[in-house]
Amino acid sequence: MKIIPCSLPDVLIIEPKVFGDERGFFFESYNQKALAEQAGITAHFVQDNHSRSAKNVLRGLHYQIRQPQGKLVRVTAGEVFDVAVDLRRSSPTFGNWCRFSLSAENKRMAWIPPGFAHGFLVVSDYAEFLYKTTDYWAAEHERCVRWDDPDLGIAWPLQETPPLLSAKDKAGMAFKEAEVYS
Repeated sequence: MKIIPCSLPDVLIIEPKVFGDERGFFFESYNQKALAEQAGITAHFVQDNHSRSAKNVLRGLHYQIRQPQGKLVRVTAGEVFDVAVDLRRSSPTFGNWCRFSLSAENKRMAWIPPGFAHGFLVVSDYAEFLYKTTDYWAAEHERCVRWDDPDLGIAWPLQETPPLLSAKDKAGMAFKEAEVYS
């Protein structure tokens, strides 16, 4: 496995070693020991989630203010433009974001630790997105920062049409008004 640092020091891209031949491919999508030894990720995962989204669906920017979740994310079909935003007020990178491409083709994963908001835009016809979390989903603690917040200035690769958003994502808070971590 290859560990690639993101522009935010705690967010990591994980490139698994893929074994392939004319039959297809094989790789370890999760190995607790290897992640601890090679990436320093010692998180205990408690929940797996799987979503399927159509092209131009944008999900995010989501986080839980209590019961914060670390996420190990990957795409098994299609491709997404993935974003993490540092919401830790005490961090030197508070309010900064990083982006990366996750796809079935590149087989990369990303580690987004607790304290970050997360979102993605589907850039293929559809995408299947899988992720492990370090804490359980808790609706009462879930928060959303607007995907198009001008203070964040995320450069989403949108076409001419606006993204498809859920009601929750349409009602996201401005970054300046959002609850953040200390």
